[in-house]
Amino acid sequence: MATIDRRANWVSEKLLLGMSWPDYLRGLITPFNAVVAAILAVGIPLTYIRFTQGIGAISNLTDTNPWGLWIGVDVLSGVALAAGGFTTGTAVYLFGMKKYRPVVRPAVLTGFLGYAFVVVGLCYDLGRPWRLPFPMVVSYGVTSVMFLVGWHVATYLTVQFLEFCPALFEWLGWKNFRKWAVRITIGATILGVILSTLHQSALGALFLLAGAKLHPLWYSPFIPVFFFVSAIIAGMTMVIFESMLSHRIFGDQVTHQDHKNLDDITLGLGKGATALLFTYFCLKWVGVAHDHNWDYLATPLGSWFLLEVLGFVLAPCLLLFWATRRHSPGWVRVGAVWSILGVIFNRVNVSIIALNWQQPDRYVPHWMEFGVTITVITIGVLTFRFIVNRMPILRKHPAYADDPDH
Repeated sequence: MATIDRRANWVSEKLLLGMSWPDYLRGLITPFNAVVAAILAVGIPLTYIRFTQGIGAISNLTDTNPWGLWIGVDVLSGVALAAGGFTTGTAVYLFGMKKYRPVVRPAVLTGFLGYAFVVVGLCYDLGRPWRLPFPMVVSYGVTSVMFLVGWHVATYLTVQFLEFCPALFEWLGWKNFRKWAVRITIGATILGVILSTLHQSALGALFLLAGAKLHPLWYSPFIPVFFFVSAIIAGMTMVIFESMLSHRIFGDQVTHQDHKNLDDITLGLGKGATALLFTYFCLKWVGVAHDHNWDYLATPLGSWFLLEVLGFVLAPCLLLFWATRRHSPGWVRVGAVWSILGVIFNRVNVSIIALNWQQPDRYVPHWMEFGVTITVITIGVLTFRFIVNRMPILRKHPAYADDPDH
């Protein structure tokens, strides 16, 4: 009986936020959860159809257009937006920028979940998802870029889990395991930087294989560099966006001083994003000049390219520059959201709009593909919310409040 009571108390304390089951279930009745329930009511049946009737039952993908919304948004954009973990981890643990320590754990959690749900998204997109581990454990295609990407993503997902472990062990009360996890943080961060540099650029290198299938304004021998630099931008701006939402939604877990520090952190990240956006803007034009593709700018897709480069790279760059000069964290956050949309816009352009640009059979996503994407994102948000409400991600664990490694 005592064992049963201990288990019930553990479940109540760790999982139910100290409430009984009836109270916890009543607390789930909120407008937010009602919207989530509506999304899942559509997404779960679509998932069933996908895995029982095949990928063609809910998508417009064809042999001509095998990569669509799920690759452009769920995978390519998801991997880029998950780069905040290695950027903030590098700043704090390797470069000693201690003022960014308050956003490290949320950034690592966002990165870990981002990569985890990229794998979930891949399971929808692959015709035979059960063969996802084959390039790593069965058929070693060491000359394939996909082999490189697969190994890097799987290894980096493991590294991010190790970086997340201190918060997990604090929540579980496993002090010895927590000490071990803290000791390997710097090593895990170094490994994470190496892996992120390789696989972010390798995703771009995949499109080097496309050749003439990719429009010349987006195809460039520098596309691996473009993907890597834009991923760092996405990571930094995603940290700004995620921290803004976290401090508003989970405001009871942070102190007044945390809110004040957040503005300073936001301005610092905004300055870094400004420099990188301007670098990325210049690199895009180097790509155009390198292959002498100026004539394509006068075409309809050339106008689309200008919209991307001027409207979603230069414009947020100028806004962030102005906002940081004026010490306006609010406008920095607006610029960060604009930059995030720009990275997503670029990934969609490369993987959908500019791919197979000369083919008469153009790909248009099925509404069910949007339903799956929204469902995957929603489950990711729910997972983040579940973890933050229970583990010391934004708040400090009382037992480690004075620990400099917290």
